[in-house]
Amino acid sequence: MRGTLMLSWILIICLSQVAVQSEYYSKSRPYHPRQHKVTDLHFFMHEHTGVTAVVVAQANITSNSSSVPFASLVAVNDPLRTGPEPDSKVIGNVQGIALLAGMNASSTQYIDFGFNTGRFNGSSLSVFSRGEPGLAVVGGRGRFMMARGVALFNPILINATNVIIEFNVTVVHH
Repeated sequence: MRGTLMLSWILIICLSQVAVQSEYYSKSRPYHPRQHKVTDLHFFMHEHTGVTAVVVAQANITSNSSSVPFASLVAVNDPLRTGPEPDSKVIGNVQGIALLAGMNASSTQYIDFGFNTGRFNGSSLSVFSRGEPGLAVVGGRGRFMMARGVALFNPILINATNVIIEFNVTVVHH
């Protein structure tokens, strides 16, 4: 009993010494902002329902008369192309999720536009927003570091199996 008590006191003293000698250290540096760039992008997203966009979760609702499934979570991995034609050049892809939570086909989306050719090869734009009239660009990597802006979209084709959406994106970045 006495040995346990002594060991407890030694442990308490050692821990208090560690806390005293382990101080947080920080050094402030001067801030030198970089010049901002504005980039306008134009591309098309080609989605193939059931292939590049898949429902991964859906609420068990029996009274859903809408053509858009209410309370569904959709995972997307769609190609980005230079034009609306199916054989136009692929410049990257869109990956993310969309939560269909409104009765009027509205959704909240987190998507990442990744570019794998040309001037922006290896760069991406992150978008997190509700749909209409555009999506908020909230970040990026590569050439789009510290990005912010807006991604305006225009549906070109929507049918049972295919969706083609035109994007006009204005981005302010470093």
